[in-house]
This record gives sequence, C-alpha cells and structure tokens, in this order.
Amino acid sequence: MINIIQNRKISYTISGILILISILSIFIWGLQPGIDFTGGSLMEVRFEADRPTATTITDSLMNLDIGEVKVQPAGETNAIIRFKNIDEDKHQEVLKAISDIVAPVVDVDVTTDAVVDVTVDTTVATDLPAQLVIEERFETIGPVIGEEIKKKAWVAIFFTVIAIVLYIAYVFRKVSKPVASWKYGIAAIVALVHDIVIITGLFSILGHFFGTEVNSLFITALLTILGFSVNDTIVVFDRTRENLNKHYSQDFEKIVNDSVNSSITRSVNTSLTTLLILLALFFFGGETIKDFVLALIAGVVVGTYSSIFVASPIIVSWNKMKKMF
Repeated sequence: MINIIQNRKISYTISGILILISILSIFIWGLQPGIDFTGGSLMEVRFEADRPTATTITDSLMNLDIGEVKVQPAGETNAIIRFKNIDEDKHQEVLKAISDIVAPVVDVDVTTDAVVDVTVDTTVATDLPAQLVIEERFETIGPVIGEEIKKKAWVAIFFTVIAIVLYIAYVFRKVSKPVASWKYGIAAIVALVHDIVIITGLFSILGHFFGTEVNSLFITALLTILGFSVNDTIVVFDRTRENLNKHYSQDFEKIVNDSVNSSITRSVNTSLTTLLILLALFFFGGETIKDFVLALIAGVVVGTYSSIFVASPIIVSWNKMKKMF
C-alpha cells in the first residue's frame, strides 16, 4: 500500500515546480503559432539528392516578394518552408526557384579549339528538376480564417471543461458526504488545468529552442488529453464513491488512499498500452503528425500522474480545509 494521499505534499511540490516552469516559459517565450492561426502558406518538399541548407533555400527565394521565409528541416530529405499568402502563379515560381537550386549544371570545356557537336535532350533537362525536388504538400490559409480557427479552438476547450464539471457533478450527486458532489468536478478540472498548463509550457519551450509550432492539431491533442485525463480521474473517483457507499469505518483520507491504490495498476497499464501505440506513431509515422503525437505522449504521462497524485489529494485537502474553518 502506497501512502499517496498522506504524502500529497510531495506531489503538490512536483506539480508546483512544473507549473511554475511552464507559466514562466509561456510568459517569457510564448508559443510559436503555425499558419492555422496566423495565416500564410506552407510548402513541404522532398529532395531526392542532398538537401540544400536552410540558408541556401532562403536565399533562392529572396527576390520573389513572398515576405519572410522560414525554412525548417524535416527528417533526412525534407524541408518545410513558410511564407506569406500567395496565389498559384507565385506558388509555381517558388517551386521553380527551389528546383533550380538542385538543377544540374553542364560544365563546358573552353580550353580546346575543337568543336564538339552536342545534342541536348531538352525533355529530360526540363523534367529533371521536378524529379530532384518533389512537393509533398502545399497549404495556404488567410489571416481572417486563421484568427477564426484560434477563437473557435479556445471556445471548444472552454465548453468542454464546463461540460466535464456538470457531468461529474451529476454522476456523483448521491455522494455528498463528507465532500459535496460538485467538488469532485472542480478537483477534476484543477487536474485538467494542471495537464494543459504543463503541456502548453512544454511546447513553449520546444518552440523557443527547436521552432516547434502549435496549430489546430495541437488544439486537437489538448482536447484528446482532456478526455483521456478526465476518464482516468473519474475511474479513481468512482472507486472512492463505491468505497464511501460501503460505509467504511476508516476516515475519509484512508478511504481515498485505498481507492487510489486499488485503481493505480489499472491506470498505469492503460497508459502504457496507449504509449506503446503513440511511440510507434512518433518514430515510424509521418513528419506532419510528429508534434501532434508528441503532445499526446506528454499528455498521457501527465494525465496519468494528475489523476493519481493531484485530483484525489485535492479532494482530501479540501475536506480538511473545511474542517479547519
């Protein structure tokens, strides 16, 4: 039997440190918004030969009037290029400029007086750049649409949180002693906020040091984490409800600690099986979903931790504060 509830100050300290680091990171560095939120164009190309440096790619696009150009290497052969909104004609100019970087150059030996009759296959020469540079995706989003997506994303998170509080309060309506049913909902929300702040802080740090951007997939990951974390928390709370209904003679703290310990194996096993799938997607999936999967991996770990070491201890602490006053 692990004294999780009795040693809750340790988990509070760990969570407090992680939240403090996350909040400082968010305020100091912020997040790197993707084109889903800022608007703009994104092009991902694959180089069949050696990939040029980011500086080389940027220099090749300087005279095209496409605004600030950001180049991010992806994998071994790809490059993700971001710039302002462009039309299709400009899109083709950008693609041609990138293709010209790796276009073959024919060296002519001018040291001899001999005249050599060279026949050039223009068809092959024209098609070669397209074979050396392959465009894998091109996306463009206007700034108005980007702002609308951002607003709807945070509205979705807000209403999800409200719905979770109401649902938990309803489910636990028959368990009003010694803690009111709605307090279980608030404790679950505190755990969810704990998870969201830490994951957001993680991506703020990754954005500052590695240029990781947040987009609509990041919001999708947050909503998925909310669902996973609250599901785990409800399982633990439900075991507490069952034990309370059995009218144990032990005090409330003992009942909650027994409930958490009886649920911890199930929570950890569920998380481990989920992590195995996510790790496979992270290492063997496409480059475009890597940040999304990373957010889910971090969310599963933090969500499992909060459902065991944050949500239930909060209920006990709340009950003890009530007795004090």
